[in-house]
Amino acid sequence: MSGNGAAKDPVLVVVQLTGGNDFMNTLVPYTEGAYYDARPLVRVAEDEVLPINDTLGFNPNASRLKELYDAGNVAVVQGIGYPNSSRSHFRGMDIWHTCEPDRISTEGWVAKVIDRLDPEGENPLTAVNIGRGLPRALAAPGVTATSVGDLDNYGLMTGVEVEEERERDLEIFKRMYTPAVGAGLVQDYLSQTGRGSLAGAEILAKVPGQYSSSVEYGANPIAKALHDVARIHTAGVGTRVFYTSHPGYDTHSHQPPVHPRLLQEVSGALADFMQDLREHDAAEEVTILVFTEFGRRMKDNGSGTDHGSGGGAFIVGDLVEGGLYAEYPSVDPSDWLHGEDLKHTIDFRGIYGTILEQWMGIAPHEIVGGEFEQIRPYSRTLVA
Repeated sequence: MSGNGAAKDPVLVVVQLTGGNDFMNTLVPYTEGAYYDARPLVRVAEDEVLPINDTLGFNPNASRLKELYDAGNVAVVQGIGYPNSSRSHFRGMDIWHTCEPDRISTEGWVAKVIDRLDPEGENPLTAVNIGRGLPRALAAPGVTATSVGDLDNYGLMTGVEVEEERERDLEIFKRMYTPAVGAGLVQDYLSQTGRGSLAGAEILAKVPGQYSSSVEYGANPIAKALHDVARIHTAGVGTRVFYTSHPGYDTHSHQPPVHPRLLQEVSGALADFMQDLREHDAAEEVTILVFTEFGRRMKDNGSGTDHGSGGGAFIVGDLVEGGLYAEYPSVDPSDWLHGEDLKHTIDFRGIYGTILEQWMGIAPHEIVGGEFEQIRPYSRTLVA
């Protein structure tokens, strides 16, 4: 239980924006001429921006995220990244998943958290991934995490069907990671994972019938995923970490129509999720981390933007001390990294460490691989 005797344990929800969200078009430096010079096509017009101060404003398609920000429930982490950022989706995401920029690791950072929270593996639902496959962040030999593709059907599946779905998820994991880390490591992981899946399915079978809400979520994958998170969390099955992803952010082309839709979807889903949690008196114990593997380059390519470095993340919750954290990277061309990228201004491992130490009450050093600068994004927490 939480360290101050409170009735509820802190819960972490991780939302992965897969593909590299364009942070500069999410939180726009709308008074910077260099921004408009670099992006003749892929830009947000100054008169469309939703200002939060004299220099920065939200993309108008993230209006519901801005409403949460205005209410003091969103900490914007500016310039998040790490030295010598990888522009490879696979390697970049792998680094965020394992906190190991310099070597291939066998353990995901969330898996290490699961091991701290439930070292004996007593609850197969300590960590739940909403989606197919198993994110690298949740993978480590001997650690159980449950993946749920469709909560409404999950509880109706027979034991054989649950086992078959688990095998399909593990096969997805195998196909994804064998080229990077080798068949031996992947097989070692697969041989030790998945225990407890049947027990988890039996518990989750009861969840949909226990839930009712006045909140109407959007008809898109991230809204459905966060709706499932709300249903499982409010069922009180002991899940401490939820993980889900919102794909589509690799906007090399057709960014002007694609990126606004993605921002509408994720900001609406986050707002509905928070409203739902509050309706169930289940918001105070939840913090949400929204991250992506890298930002985009300064200059557009005539249709979209290419892989860059310094990006942005969001920490959302009722106990968050909303505002801007770290520094927005300089958009002056003389400061661009490699002549084309934003420089990172804070290490992502410090943000993980912030959440682990301040929110979850877990010493971060061994999980994130060292000591990194933290921020102070909470008005209070549930741990001592």
